[in-house]
Amino acid sequence: MTLLQGIILGISQGIAEFLPVSSSGHLVVLRQVMGLGDVPKLFDILLHIATLFVVIYVYRVKVLRLLRALWKFITRNTSEEDGADLRMILFVLISTFITGVIGVSFESLGLIENITVTSLAFIGTGLLLLSTLFLKPTRGYEQLKWTDSVIVGFAQGIGTIPGVSRSGSTISAAMLGGMDRETAGEYSFIISIPAILGALVLDMGEAGDLFSQVSLDVIVVSFLVTVVSGYFALSLLIKLLQKGTFYFFSFYLIPLGLLSFIFLR
Repeated sequence: MTLLQGIILGISQGIAEFLPVSSSGHLVVLRQVMGLGDVPKLFDILLHIATLFVVIYVYRVKVLRLLRALWKFITRNTSEEDGADLRMILFVLISTFITGVIGVSFESLGLIENITVTSLAFIGTGLLLLSTLFLKPTRGYEQLKWTDSVIVGFAQGIGTIPGVSRSGSTISAAMLGGMDRETAGEYSFIISIPAILGALVLDMGEAGDLFSQVSLDVIVVSFLVTVVSGYFALSLLIKLLQKGTFYFFSFYLIPLGLLSFIFLR
């Protein structure tokens, strides 16, 4: 992998991780176009870690509140005001468990890195985004139920298939379940934190393969490019959610899926 290819992949990851267009799907398509062949999965995970830094920074107030509540629970020093945060932590754990079960199941079926599946998944994600066009969800954190965490966790699990946008599927599922746009967006990215960390732990065994195929300078530059592009992409997504124009990306995904299906299989 050249430095230019690493930069292109980093920009793609940073933008597509937050905008609902599937970062993993774009990585599959770009590698196919650039003829990179098999790149260790850990490279993709490291780029996801870069976007994780962006999530933690943007939602740092919420993340710190949850960590503080968790620490008080562990040290048995909780108060009544910690109840809502502890409830949120429980929902995040439920979503993460559901995601893990589904993600492992899909990987065992060989759906990962399949350009045909990726193309169809682009189309499916586009149709899902369109389904939110006329929604006016109103429920915030106070009205969330454990079933919401199951639904969004299932959507995040589906999002492990390249071509299915993780942010697109989780935010759409949350909104279809009644969450307001701001809550759906924030919850979607909060539950990405344990999911990405879990994927990193599972794929650490591939670290040796990564450094034998990708030079350190390419890895570092790709990581930094992902962080910068990811920050601007997440800022843009938050504004689009507020304006109710989230579904616009369907007009990009559906044609992309059709073109990928026709020319890249």
